[in-house]
Amino acid sequence: MNKEFGLTVKKNEDFSEWYSQIVEKAGLADYISAKGFIIVRPYGYAIWELIKDYLDSKFKETGHVNGFLPCLIPEGLLNKEEKHFKGFNPEVFWVTSSGDSQLSERLALRPTSEALLYSVFPKWISSYRDLPIKINFWNTALRAEIKSTKPFIRNSEFLWQEGHTAHTDNEGAKEQVFSILTIYKNFIEKILSIPTISGFKSNKEKFVGADYTTTLEGLMPDGKALQLGTSHNLGRNFSQPFEIRFLNSNNKEEFVWQTSWGISWRLIGALIMVHGDDKGLILPPIIAPIQIIIIPIYKDQNQELVKKHANSIRDKLNSLGYRALVDDRDEFTAGWKYNEWEMKGVPIRINIGQRDIENNTVEVVRRDNREKRLIPLDAVFDEIRIIFQILQSDLYRNAFESLKNRTFVIKDVDELKSRLDNGQGGFMVSNWCGKEECEEGIKEDTGADIRVLPFDTKDLPIEPENNEPTIKLKQCVYCQQDASRIAVFARAY
Repeated sequence: MNKEFGLTVKKNEDFSEWYSQIVEKAGLADYISAKGFIIVRPYGYAIWELIKDYLDSKFKETGHVNGFLPCLIPEGLLNKEEKHFKGFNPEVFWVTSSGDSQLSERLALRPTSEALLYSVFPKWISSYRDLPIKINFWNTALRAEIKSTKPFIRNSEFLWQEGHTAHTDNEGAKEQVFSILTIYKNFIEKILSIPTISGFKSNKEKFVGADYTTTLEGLMPDGKALQLGTSHNLGRNFSQPFEIRFLNSNNKEEFVWQTSWGISWRLIGALIMVHGDDKGLILPPIIAPIQIIIIPIYKDQNQELVKKHANSIRDKLNSLGYRALVDDRDEFTAGWKYNEWEMKGVPIRINIGQRDIENNTVEVVRRDNREKRLIPLDAVFDEIRIIFQILQSDLYRNAFESLKNRTFVIKDVDELKSRLDNGQGGFMVSNWCGKEECEEGIKEDTGADIRVLPFDTKDLPIEPENNEPTIKLKQCVYCQQDASRIAVFARAY
């Protein structure tokens, strides 16, 4: 694929190919011959660094510290929590030899780190004075995703963040679970401009080994759900098999209460899907590696003057805390540069030429709606901040409208299947009796599962009926028996 010709498919015609082309042509990632593995290019990694830096600062504000974990786990450690390990076993890569020598014990390439970390917690924890422990890791995980892969969404190796905490009581663990989910939700909605539905996972879908899992679910433009972040209350399900005990203030021995939580680079995939258009990527300003691209437009006789003026604008913007860049490459036309930076999703483009210098103005172009404004040079530095705020808000509003238009209240399983089979997909909100056999039946009949059990149905993106802010509990969507929960069903990545 030649980047010069832009995208060759439209988003609403071939979503999967459109997505793949943006990943490659926007310079986010590239492929290797091993299925499920990608190389993240500098531009894509810069987005991940901005995600990492923002969240890392929020974690540290709430008392978390960072550590490092090795990627190999002895099989014996995984078997200590058999139920947890069994849930990951089909996805595990194994190391069985070192050079020409067979290992006496297989080593797993880390699918997640609970067993590895919790094996050393007994060395670190002996008294209530040692608690809480709040530790976070920015690392990779490896899971054998080789059948249906998609860069940033489903890979055999991926970058992620996983946090782990230990507490003296369940109240401390519960507070931690919801504190982290709030950090995630604020980041995803206010910084990435992606609306979410928050709630619990069903027992069938919760993290293996957790008492309960809280989740943030997003809906992609193709109607499929994407899990964007999770926070788990592990109770004492790991502290007991790993013998993580402490002496309480009454000098009595207890097991600790634990949590784990994480997000991954699939947030980059969500950014592409939710905000991108037929010109390429669109990045919310706060998370854009280059926030402002400045294009000097010149002829040979005024080249030096226009470039100098463009560089002075860049320097002033950078001094004010913006991330600005001048594209002064002579080998490309201005039009070619416009297309390239639109593909990369840079939020604002500033065009500057001889006439702009004479009139003391600049042309400012928004990436999302291509709106052009001629702004006095002295005012542009403050105006850009306002434009960023409006652009960020507009991205969220548009994404929320799309979410609302694809969220439906469903009365029975036939309607659920009909809507899912029409090619539009979406979030299907309905009543559920709470029985796992109904959950499994829906999955078998429709391919949809329960994505989230909402904390509050008032927050669902559905139009109220007869001025009622919530949907009423009636019969289960599957068995038509009395319902006990409101559930959101969808097919998912």
